[in-house]
Amino acid sequence: MKKVAFCAVSGNGMSPLAQIFVKKGYQVFGSDQSFDAGRDHANRAALVAAGIKLVPQDGSGISDDLEFLCVSSAISDDNPDVIAAKQKNIPILKRSELLAKLFHEYNYNIAVGGTAGKTTTTAMIGFILDKLGKKPCMINGGMLRDYESNSGLPNYIYNNNDICVVEADESDGSIRSYHPYIALVNNISHDHVDIPTLVEYFSAFASHARHALVVNADCPLASKLNHANKITFSILSSDADLYASDIKAIDNGVSYKLNGKKYFLNLIGKFNVSNALAAIACCKVLGISPDESATALQGFHGIKRRLEVVGTNNRNITLIDDFAHNASKIEASLKALKEYSGRLIVMYQSHKPFSARTTGEEDGVVFGQVLDKNDILLMPEIYMRDPVKDADISGADLVRFAKNNGVNALFLETKDKVRDYILQNAKNGDRIVIMGARDNSLPDFSRQLLQDLADKPEAVNS
Repeated sequence: MKKVAFCAVSGNGMSPLAQIFVKKGYQVFGSDQSFDAGRDHANRAALVAAGIKLVPQDGSGISDDLEFLCVSSAISDDNPDVIAAKQKNIPILKRSELLAKLFHEYNYNIAVGGTAGKTTTTAMIGFILDKLGKKPCMINGGMLRDYESNSGLPNYIYNNNDICVVEADESDGSIRSYHPYIALVNNISHDHVDIPTLVEYFSAFASHARHALVVNADCPLASKLNHANKITFSILSSDADLYASDIKAIDNGVSYKLNGKKYFLNLIGKFNVSNALAAIACCKVLGISPDESATALQGFHGIKRRLEVVGTNNRNITLIDDFAHNASKIEASLKALKEYSGRLIVMYQSHKPFSARTTGEEDGVVFGQVLDKNDILLMPEIYMRDPVKDADISGADLVRFAKNNGVNALFLETKDKVRDYILQNAKNGDRIVIMGARDNSLPDFSRQLLQDLADKPEAVNS
């Protein structure tokens, strides 16, 4: 049996690849620092259930007969697994390289790009194709709520048929390595790199589309991309090839009209209607009617941590878990939530010092534009911050940026202090949002907090 290994196997981008190689008949080894530190127990159990042999990230799992070692973008050359692989002349592949290699094995391949919404849109396309019996392969960076089971992590669909859908990453420029049958660009906004560089990346990506380019007509930068077979979608203009109208917020969802017929999504926010149109447009290129796709999407329940409604307790306090981690994502999520009634208490944890430095002031502007005087913003310290190396930036700085824009914001060093504050200050009917990326403890934090609020009504102001 052929053997492969994955370093940082618990990551949302790495784990689906590792699981797919199990399905392809390989013996798969995986290491992760979080497992060595005793964290991420749920992910560990799921990967073991999927058939992956977990080993320490100390080089001991790198045997001479490995076909390759796949590493995430966060892994450096001084990692013990990387050192061991180099000593044994084992090929080392970046995650993006392996993903592109798998992707190009399929004839009808769809690469989903954009600085926001690509995880949900990728899942939507895969869901439509799967539910309509097209047997796709779908590789995603988020967990699909409709595919949760007792074995493995639900961030992929695997079929060895002719269709493959992947989430293409622009942050490292690897999106330029894709030559898809269909290229989709949801939007272009400031995130990991500057706008001119992003436009260069997405322009190259669009030019590589072998058959069609699908773009969001509502995004000024994306709409300028060109292709001989360009399909547009919009929630603002009927001039687009696909246009949704009469968008209305309903209970934890949204309704819309497409071609005169009413549909609904079990998702919050107008931007998810835009995501749905993107998915419907891609499927239309493959010969699936918009009605078939929109009808199928009515059974789609989204991605974990993408405006995921964790629940509402006996005090009518709703807990929402969200992955937003830059200005455009924060804005989209909060605007969607403001379409519903109830005060917002938002805990935002910046996911890394680099992002805090580069987009922290933008985040503060967005919070000021969307939150009103009754809403509360709470920020713990930046995740993965090193007090020595990152002494120039802190969560306190981000709070200052928000306050400069009129936000009712507080810096509370730890999540435990945030929890205590919320327990003392939450009111009936509030909506509490736990927002941030990378920190895999946030979903459990959200669920426990919802329970604590119900269990301790005496500590809650009414």
